[in-house]
Amino acid sequence: MLAKCSDIAYCFGVVLIRFPDAESKRRALESVIGDFSFKSWSSGEMLVPEEALQRLAHEDIPFTFEGSAAYEKLASLRHPAATPLR
Repeated sequence: MLAKCSDIAYCFGVVLIRFPDAESKRRALESVIGDFSFKSWSSGEMLVPEEALQRLAHEDIPFTFEGSAAYEKLASLRHPAATPLR
């Protein structure tokens, strides 16, 4: 079993994936919850450890690999651009 990290963004070996539809994402969440740390966004993206990809593929859950979780990409997901106040 994977050791859990308190903040997945600082774990090593995490990747960003995207699902084609809400049903696929729901199935993926059910598959990884309890065994893997993850972060999910309403945009359809999900940050998971590389080890979780094997389980998703084994369960025939479709996803698109968006890439390694580079800090720059994560920062844009965490904090959307500020809107100027008037």
